Amino acid sequence: MRLPQRAPILTELLARDELARELPRIFAAITEPDPRGRYVHWNDVRREPAPPDLSREARWLGLKFRRGALARPLPLASTEGLPLTVCLTDAALESLHWIDQHGAGEILVSEGVTDPGERRRYLVSSLMEESITSSQLEGASVTRKVAREMLKTGRSPRDRGERMILNNYRAMSRLQEMARGPLSREMILELHRILTEGTLDDPPGAGRIQLPGEVRVRVFDSDGQVVHVPPPADQLEARLDAMVRFANGETPESFVHPVIRAIVLHFWLAYDHPFEDGNGRTARALFYWAMLRAGYWMFEYLSISSLLMKAPAQYARAFQHTETDEFDGTYFLLHQLRVIRQAVDALIEYLRRKMAETRQTLRLLRRTSLNNRQVALLAHALRHPDFEYTIRSHAASHGVVHQSARTDLLDLQARGLLDRRTGGRTFYFYPAPDLAARLETLPA
Repeated sequence: MRLPQRAPILTELLARDELARELPRIFAAITEPDPRGRYVHWNDVRREPAPPDLSREARWLGLKFRRGALARPLPLASTEGLPLTVCLTDAALESLHWIDQHGAGEILVSEGVTDPGERRRYLVSSLMEESITSSQLEGASVTRKVAREMLKTGRSPRDRGERMILNNYRAMSRLQEMARGPLSREMILELHRILTEGTLDDPPGAGRIQLPGEVRVRVFDSDGQVVHVPPPADQLEARLDAMVRFANGETPESFVHPVIRAIVLHFWLAYDHPFEDGNGRTARALFYWAMLRAGYWMFEYLSISSLLMKAPAQYARAFQHTETDEFDGTYFLLHQLRVIRQAVDALIEYLRRKMAETRQTLRLLRRTSLNNRQVALLAHALRHPDFEYTIRSHAASHGVVHQSARTDLLDLQARGLLDRRTGGRTFYFYPAPDLAARLETLPA
């Protein structure tokens, strides 16, 4: 990956007499951060045609001044001592408003989510998806199909990649409880310990920040280039404590929107990179903690990493643009706001489909004594006629005990809706060949 060129520094531009003399004309030409509403980096400015009679450096100077009026400093400092700033652009404010509208209450009215059985099934599915893709972002080379099979059946992981996914699933499950109270250093270390257990070259490094005297971890791109050098290890304890205070709303004294606070937490831990490995997974877990803690309950059901996985270069670029432009965190903020909106939209679309399915399956519930878990399985079986179910996978999918899952499946077999084969000590259930027709004639 080609690294972005470091942007010219505002103070250095102002020191150039030819630019300082042109400030009134520059301000007149640059009326907003970007005419098209973008938040451009110097890399974009230097490649695009400059406005008439205005150099690229002059345009950049004008943009930096306009952004400075919107910038808010936050408690995180770069290794050079620059405060992280974010600009509350129109695009950022509009996205924050949209997330407030859609991320905390709108779909409470949805029959697809208010149904307790469906809520639990979708939550389990979402936790699996986030666990898989967050681990894949960190290098776990496991297919989604194999990973889901491991989580559903409860089998032990076979390699480091599968162990990463299982650990991430356990950590995401633990977050539901952690979000009930304030953050502490011990909670961060516990999260990291859960996430990295059995996956580190140095096992004692799980749940422990790096110490002075140890070889400090660095961030490399796919070509082996160093793209980030984190702060020295002797600063980590103080920086971690400062991050905890920020997470709990103790700093700064001014109001910070909860979504911005969650995104900055994500960036903060990734920037400090306090652990030998697992920093990205821990950073994304802290984002979820902050969103749930702030009351955005729908984030229990979202997978951010699945969208980051689709465009990992954009994710990396958002970090790099911040580091190469005087620690302006707006690049990362706007990227994450777009990802959040995509994740919420994906959930809303899922719910629309589920409502259509629910209307069909509710007819079955009215006519039969099938429970919600059985109806969900039959709806799935109609779409996947070659799928096999086990007692263990059914229990994992719905969060019920073994006996409940066994009763569900044997009852469906007795009704002629599932067939069964035996493999060793395991029963495998699969849809009857004419399942759709049998449902039409299913007695009450």
